Amino acid sequence: MTIPNFLLSYGAVLAADGIPLHYGNQVGEFTAALNHTVLMDRSHEGRIRLAGNDYLALVQRMSTNDVASLPDGEGKPTLFTSPIGRILDRVMLFHQGDHALMLTEPGRGDAVRGYLQRNVFFNDDVRLTDLSPNTRQFVLTGKQADSIIAMFAPDLINAEKFASRTVEIAGTAVTLGRVKSLVDGGGQCALIVPNEAAEAVWREILRIGQSAPLIPAGSLTYNALRIRAGRPGVGRELSSDYIPLEVGLWDEVSFSKGCYTGQEIIARMESRGRLAKTIIALELGSFVEAPAPLMLDGREVGILTSSVAAPNGINYGIGIVKVTAAIPGTILSVNDINAHITQLAGVQPQALTETS
Repeated sequence: MTIPNFLLSYGAVLAADGIPLHYGNQVGEFTAALNHTVLMDRSHEGRIRLAGNDYLALVQRMSTNDVASLPDGEGKPTLFTSPIGRILDRVMLFHQGDHALMLTEPGRGDAVRGYLQRNVFFNDDVRLTDLSPNTRQFVLTGKQADSIIAMFAPDLINAEKFASRTVEIAGTAVTLGRVKSLVDGGGQCALIVPNEAAEAVWREILRIGQSAPLIPAGSLTYNALRIRAGRPGVGRELSSDYIPLEVGLWDEVSFSKGCYTGQEIIARMESRGRLAKTIIALELGSFVEAPAPLMLDGREVGILTSSVAAPNGINYGIGIVKVTAAIPGTILSVNDINAHITQLAGVQPQALTETS
C-alpha cells in the first residue's frame, strides 16, 4: 500500500501496512473520539464494486442479511458464513443505483472478492472490481460525528441508518456511507476517496471540522474504541470459531429470508433459543493479553478474545462465555485478574424484540 506523505505531515506513526497507528497523543485521540470527533485513515479495509444484473442476488444467496430489495442509497451489514454457520467474513453493502459498494473488515478485501468470484455461476451477470488500489478510505467517528457529516451531506443524518450518498468535497466526488458507530450515541461514516484527491479531501475535512474540534486519530484508538464498545473484530470474534448469534450480530441476520450458506444451522439455533455462549464486555483489573481463559468459581466458562489497555487508564476486554455466566455485574477471573462483566455486548435478541 502506498504511504501518503500528507499523513506524515500530521505526525502519523505508521504501522507496517502504512496505516497510522497514532499521531503522537493517544490520550487526546481517545478523549476526542468519546467527546467530539476524530478522522481516521482505514484504507486497509477492502472496497469492492459489484455491478451487473445479479449483484444483489449473489450477495442475497450467500450472506445472512436480506439485501435482495435493498433500496438505492441504502445499505446493510451482512455476513458470509460456512455451511455449518460459522463466520467467514463481515461486510457492509451499499446499493448505489446500477452497482453496489462493499466494504470489508481490515485486510479482508482480497479474500472476500475471491470468495464472491468463486461463487459467481456461469449464468450470473456479476462483475467485481477491486477499488482499493485507486482509492483511500477515511472514517469519521465520535460523539459529535454527525455534526461533521451534516456539513457535507445534511440529508444523510436523517436518512436510513445505513444510508450512503455521493457528495463533493474539495472539488472531488466522495462516497459517504454510514456504518455502526464505535461510540454510544455517536455517529460514524466511511468516506471513499480517489487517491489523487485524498490529501485535499483529508485537509478540507479537518479544516471544516476544526472548531468541532476534529483531530486525526490512528488505529490504536480505533482498536481501543472497538473493544470498549464490545464490537467483534476480525480474527478475534469474527472467526470460524463462532456463529453470528454468539457474537452479538443478531441484527445482521435475517430470519425471514430464503436459504443462504449456513442458514439451516443459524435458524435452528435461533428457533430453539438455546445458544451455548454469548459475547460480553469486560473491564479488567489489569491488562491481560488475549486470548486467555475466563474462569468463574474455579471453572472455565469462556475465553477473553480481545483486550486493550486504553489511553484513559481502563483495561477493556471482550469475552465469549457460557450463557449461564453472562450476567452483568458478575466478576470473572482471567490469569488471576478480576474481569468485571459490564454488559452483554453487541445486539442481543431482546433488543430486536424491543425495537420491532
